[in-house]
Amino acid sequence: PILCGSIPGLVPKQLRFCRNYVEIMPSVAEGVKIGIQECQHQFRGRRWNCTTINDKAIFGPVLDKATRESAFVHAIASAGVAFAVTRSCAEGSATICGCDTRHKGPPGEGWKWGGCSEDVEFGSMVSREFADARENRPDARSAMNRHNNEAGRTSLNDNMFLKCKCHGLSGSCEVKTCWWSQPDFRVIGDYMKDKYDSASEMVVEKHKESRGWVETLRSKYNFFKPPTERDLVYYESSPNFCEPNPETGSFGTRDRSCNLTSHGIDGCDLLCCGRGHNTQTEKRKEKCHCIFHWCCYVSCQECVRVYDVHTCK
Repeated sequence: PILCGSIPGLVPKQLRFCRNYVEIMPSVAEGVKIGIQECQHQFRGRRWNCTTINDKAIFGPVLDKATRESAFVHAIASAGVAFAVTRSCAEGSATICGCDTRHKGPPGEGWKWGGCSEDVEFGSMVSREFADARENRPDARSAMNRHNNEAGRTSLNDNMFLKCKCHGLSGSCEVKTCWWSQPDFRVIGDYMKDKYDSASEMVVEKHKESRGWVETLRSKYNFFKPPTERDLVYYESSPNFCEPNPETGSFGTRDRSCNLTSHGIDGCDLLCCGRGHNTQTEKRKEKCHCIFHWCCYVSCQECVRVYDVHTCK
């Protein structure tokens, strides 16, 4: 069992939440892990590749700045928590939640409702209560984090789909039962990566209210449409991540593998920031000359192939 008091870095509201919902806390932790892994996949060919460090801050100083990268991390982690909790509930792993019975609507022609529709609203509620608990200050950074957290959760709702199973003799589809399902999390990662690329730059405004000064965000450029709840927002420029810098959390790109033939950000010219690259050969053992035998197995030989590996200087 999880001992909530032993988890470092929890604010009091998160601690209370942990104690009230202790049986789904493993799913919360799994969701954060899923989010980090997806971040590292999406940015694997970028100068900043979502590197984590062995520290309670996980990403180091990168999240201290109100940049696009910070916006993406908050969104994908928040989505990951909602995703993992929703999936856990549908699998029956927790007693306090289950399938969604509220949003079914009338069935379509040739199919009926069945299975377990995943309750993304409960998963999003858990993510909102836990992730947003830290963002209760009246400043711009809290406003930004709350917005991006919600954008991550909204991505789940936007990508839910109807999943169906056929029933009938010999696999015929006389009757289909259908239920609402979350997509593979890679779909969410791709979706949020597009939001990262089109993130809206904001400026900070101060307002005097009865509780004191409050900071809010508005679009920096009036000729662009203001961001919706689905868009990511930021208000500080990113470093170029070319050189190591402890203050910004940049690890630089030295010794990173690069793609010699690509003209994109993963190509040696851009990823190596104009410093050039080294090339060395690498031998790899691979299966080859595979033959299918009736019935039913495959036999392969083992070949040694030589590859050129390019790394940034």
